[in-house]
Amino acid sequence: MRIATWNINSLRARMDRVIGFLDRHEVDVLALQEIKAKPQQLDLAPFEAAGYEVAVHGLNQWNGVGLISRVGLTDVRRELPGAPTWPEDDSGVIEARALSGVVGDGLRVWSLYVPNGRELEHPHYPYKLRWLEALRAEGARELAEDPSARVALVGDFNVAPQDEDVWSMEFFEGKTHVSEPERAAFRAVVEAGYADVVRPEHPGPGVYTYWDYQALRFPKREGMRIDFVLGSPTVQQAVRGTFIDREERKGKGASDHAPVVVDLEL
Repeated sequence: MRIATWNINSLRARMDRVIGFLDRHEVDVLALQEIKAKPQQLDLAPFEAAGYEVAVHGLNQWNGVGLISRVGLTDVRRELPGAPTWPEDDSGVIEARALSGVVGDGLRVWSLYVPNGRELEHPHYPYKLRWLEALRAEGARELAEDPSARVALVGDFNVAPQDEDVWSMEFFEGKTHVSEPERAAFRAVVEAGYADVVRPEHPGPGVYTYWDYQALRFPKREGMRIDFVLGSPTVQQAVRGTFIDREERKGKGASDHAPVVVDLEL
């Protein structure tokens, strides 16, 4: 089974790219982030015509997540248990940042769009940390109930866990994505039993998944590694290959993220 995750930065704007990617790489399951639309605003017929089932979760023109599968899609959940609201007051809502479903032979895939955090002093920053704690708790619960559970936590984590995951630590000093509390929150998810299954095959600096549109970051190779596939122990053992499709960051109308792809033999 080939699974992939991609922050598409507007599904309506890049539908053709997604269809082409699915066909070109024969992807079985694709998790999307930042679809930026309500379900009723999307024309999902091209996916269905290609043999895919689709589940999407979006509340407005921001955020939004989706799952596209040609190997079944059942037990769809559109909320991360314990997720905080934003804003974190009486006016807040649970944003459309998490969606999961069971695909193939019992693999639960979570499509996740972790809050950005914005700035270290911004209220969005503690919101981000609480959101990651909710993810850790749900992941730990899954494995406490069944240590052999097949679970993949995939998506845009908006955290660069290691110094080598950004093009310049000097540039990011005092900014989000690299702060120790964010990295500790990411490590807590890993320590709950979910390992990064791509890094072992693609280690080292310069292996990025995101390049800002501004300042010509992509041609300058000034990127960040913030998109991950974190697998439970059973999923870790099933990995047969991985790659980051950097080519999808090229050309007119590209998303600012590249897809991350993992082959599994479950």
